[in-house]
Amino acid sequence: MRPADTPENSRNSQHWWQEVTPGQWKAMFAAWIGYLLDGFDFVLITLVLTEIAADFHLGTATAASLISGAFITRWLGGAALGALADRYGRRTAMVTSILLYSLGTFACGFAWDYTSLFVARLVIGLRMAGEYSAGVTYVLESWPVRWRNRASAFIISGYAGGTVLAAELYKWVVPHWGWRWMFWIGVLPVLVALWMRRSLPEAGDWQRQIGTAGREEERPHPFRPLFTGRIRPWINTALAAAASVALFCVFTPVGAGVVPGLSVVAAVCLVAFAVQLGGRRGWLLYVALMATVFCAFLYSWPVQALLPTYLKTDLGYAPGQVTDVMFSAGFGTMAGCWLAGFTGDRLGTRRAYAGTLLASLAFVFPVFAVQDSLPALGVLVFGLLALGQGVSGILPKYLAGHFPTATRAASLGFVYNVGALGGAVAPVLGAHLAEGMPLGRALAVLTFGLTLVVVILVGGNVPQRLARLVDRQAPEDHLVPEAGDSRGDAPDSA
Repeated sequence: MRPADTPENSRNSQHWWQEVTPGQWKAMFAAWIGYLLDGFDFVLITLVLTEIAADFHLGTATAASLISGAFITRWLGGAALGALADRYGRRTAMVTSILLYSLGTFACGFAWDYTSLFVARLVIGLRMAGEYSAGVTYVLESWPVRWRNRASAFIISGYAGGTVLAAELYKWVVPHWGWRWMFWIGVLPVLVALWMRRSLPEAGDWQRQIGTAGREEERPHPFRPLFTGRIRPWINTALAAAASVALFCVFTPVGAGVVPGLSVVAAVCLVAFAVQLGGRRGWLLYVALMATVFCAFLYSWPVQALLPTYLKTDLGYAPGQVTDVMFSAGFGTMAGCWLAGFTGDRLGTRRAYAGTLLASLAFVFPVFAVQDSLPALGVLVFGLLALGQGVSGILPKYLAGHFPTATRAASLGFVYNVGALGGAVAPVLGAHLAEGMPLGRALAVLTFGLTLVVVILVGGNVPQRLARLVDRQAPEDHLVPEAGDSRGDAPDSA
């Protein structure tokens, strides 16, 4: 006798991609395109920095501060657009983010001096951060529960694709039309945003739990704890101003000589926000996740930011050779994202994250030991970036699972973008280490050491363990419903 054709039996007989509906694939494609254009826009400044410095007569340190400009406002933009996503829907916030960062990038092409370009970079950072919180939550809450690591990884791979696209266009656009055209091309995502606004449904989880609320006051207000009482709003306004000014001084020449003190001021202000947003039961989780993301950026961004410098200065590679290596790095990151997604759905998010990072350590020192073989270096860089950087594809799934639907986008946006400040610190830290040793060795030491720290934090489930010190009922993963698919993330509940 044949067993009954139950939904479970029918699903198990399908390939995984057949379980994803056309609407869910459409949501993925839209978010992937948005993230590809996000990566394209974000790396433009690094590609044309020398041309901008020549036009505006800027020194190296001043020109480099244009890169850091976007980091100064990311924490605020990530939280604000995340709050918009929690209250009015993931789709609305995602489209808003794409529109605003595209217009900010377009404005960069009209900059007439350093100050005007720096202001445009502040706008880009403020709005681009929302693509992570809104776009990621949109797809994670739309896809089937047990394939959400895969969904997370597919989205993030778009960023790597954007960096490769930007590098390719740079060779064709800048020599013929100049650096401004690279920014003007960045307005094209507006067309994508308009298409998305007209054709995409809302995220499933948000629609079921929040979107059906009949009255405006029933919808989430993630920032409510910051504005209760008469005095707290004024205090938090002062904290936001102090954090922004301190970060501005830290990442520009203005703060020369007092960077350590200003860094402490910024950190205290941001932790104060985390304590309020997390509340009595969640503040320790917020702080622990911020520290985890900060360390993740510290291990990954020295290689991302300083690898071209290492290739040109220590190895004496020509521009064409540098491009070849960077292409290996970009495609390695993209392939690694896909690998991390499949591995995460099979082994569980934490195990896949920690295990992949641990495997990446085998490539760290060999990458910086190769001196005279471009093919060997390309293969090693591909392996290092696939395992070390590609695993960031499931970082959104790892972070988002710690937060309930009602506050997920705002919490994810705040925690991730505060931690992302490590991306601004990392190149500076790598450069300081290089003062006492060769640059390649400095990058290897920094990458190896901080990777081990992240392996311990994630593999040991440190943020969740700390969270349970103040909230013993904290769920292991909010993205897995209590009555949901038992196969989805079962390994993570172990």
